[in-house]
Amino acid sequence: MKTERTRTKGERIFDGVVGAPGIAIGPAHVSEAGALQVPEYEIAADSMAAEIKRFEAALERSQNQLSKLKTKSLALPDATAEELGYLLDAHLLMLTGSRLVRGVKETITNKRINAEAAVQMAISEVARGFESLPDAYMAARADDVREVGARLIRNLTDTPFQAFAHLPPGTIIVAEELSPADAALIDPEIVAGFATVLGGKEGHTAIMARSFGLPAIFGVAGLLGGVKSGETVIVDGAAGRIIVDPRPETLKDYGSRQRTLERERRQLGRLIDLPAETSDGVTVRLQANLELPREVDSALSVGAEGVGLLRTEFMFMNRDTPPGEDEQYESLAALIAAMGGRPITIRTLDVGGEKLAYSLGEHLGDPVNPALGLRAIRLSLKHVKLFEAQLAAILRAGAHGPVRILLPMIAGSGEIRQSREILTRVIKRLKRRGVPIADPIPPLGVMIEVPGAALAADALAAHVDFFAIGTNDLTMYTLAIDRADEQVAHLYNPLHPGVLRLIQFATQAGMRARIPVSVCGEMAGDPRYTALLLGLGMRELSMAAPSLPRVKQRIRQIDMTAATMRAEIIMSQADSGRIAALLDDFNGLA
Repeated sequence: MKTERTRTKGERIFDGVVGAPGIAIGPAHVSEAGALQVPEYEIAADSMAAEIKRFEAALERSQNQLSKLKTKSLALPDATAEELGYLLDAHLLMLTGSRLVRGVKETITNKRINAEAAVQMAISEVARGFESLPDAYMAARADDVREVGARLIRNLTDTPFQAFAHLPPGTIIVAEELSPADAALIDPEIVAGFATVLGGKEGHTAIMARSFGLPAIFGVAGLLGGVKSGETVIVDGAAGRIIVDPRPETLKDYGSRQRTLERERRQLGRLIDLPAETSDGVTVRLQANLELPREVDSALSVGAEGVGLLRTEFMFMNRDTPPGEDEQYESLAALIAAMGGRPITIRTLDVGGEKLAYSLGEHLGDPVNPALGLRAIRLSLKHVKLFEAQLAAILRAGAHGPVRILLPMIAGSGEIRQSREILTRVIKRLKRRGVPIADPIPPLGVMIEVPGAALAADALAAHVDFFAIGTNDLTMYTLAIDRADEQVAHLYNPLHPGVLRLIQFATQAGMRARIPVSVCGEMAGDPRYTALLLGLGMRELSMAAPSLPRVKQRIRQIDMTAATMRAEIIMSQADSGRIAALLDDFNGLA
């Protein structure tokens, strides 16, 4: 996370962490800014104590949220951590015995009104006091007061992050943090890009941004206080920079850059009907990862040969109860129809870690470490009814087109056997009911994303029909790094020799068993890694649709014999820096 770099003639420049490439120019929508609409009603005399207690509960929740943000900021560069720490300390101070807190309690008692309305009144009064001060710095603290008040009101009303509806096309979202569930609410037809105070390049929200083709920047300190809704902003996803209220010459420069990127996209578009084939005639199958149904058109427009990974979490997010079998079937059948006979690999529910769905709150509980707890296949095998409903929906949808079933976070063959038993039971039940299902039964595969699974890939291959290597989680678990945690995300490195050896081991095990092996993690969509993956024996890659043309372009430049030789040299190395240098040299970047 970096801080504001420049302030000249009204133009403000903030630097952060690259999340997704591209350039977006448009009006800002600041999720933390502005007065919230709150109800106002009278409180009965005998309910006064309960209303104050309700306010104190929201106060405590707000304090806990800010403390968590401060903990996350400790891993930032010293100057940035210090600046953000001062800001968060100021917000915490406002929530501990301050004029704001005292004013809310007095207003509830004296005016006998609800806590939300009392907070709104107190915000206005304190903010006006700051704005009247002659010192510009102190006057600007009114924005901090409004941010703190908005947080209190959201916690009082239990208001979740709002859907990004009713915004003008081309809007840039500016927020404190976006969860994957929040990102799922974004419509790329309306939102042109986003920037947040928290988050990192390898988190799932960043993956979704790249999947949507939206420029995104994370880890921008001081952002919320530095931009107001409606101001023109530029998001430079390649440089990790957001420019607020840009000067005319800056706008002209970035407009020119946008046109250059558009010309490059059109040139890459000419590859759509060409095969993904190396210069010496080796064919590679390129498919798309889908986060949401609306991405189907994007996948087809870039020539995806199918869906190598359909993440089904979208059906469980932003709702109070999990979807039933029929609802899941209808969603999947619509996707299959839209793909026009192209195969779809459907991954069963992978909720846990940062990918939380509150519709499953009662099933997930409150794990100490969600990334290592009850998630993915573990959740499915514990709550079998949920698993059966999803498998039934997939089998029924498979009657409309080719599908494969992919099990996430498999660690051993026992989980595969249990899953097959449940699948067999569901098949028998559907056949007894005379329900049309896939014929033949869809292939069953596993994600190789746990080091134990990669090391036991020989044993697992005897029980499944295909492997899909998930490089995101495989890297995270191999290096003991939570890619969603800003404090350690910079250590995330898919070129670590341990990660590469696990990928190689799993790939070779699949080849010996004569089962298909694909890569569906972020490595698959980065042209930097294409030659290495092909050199290791990979012939199927699945990625975010916007990445597919560049990867195809790289494939068509590669000589497979040379790539295989370079991969052999790389795999003999013990230092990730040396590995990176050898790879970049092969790619012509050295």
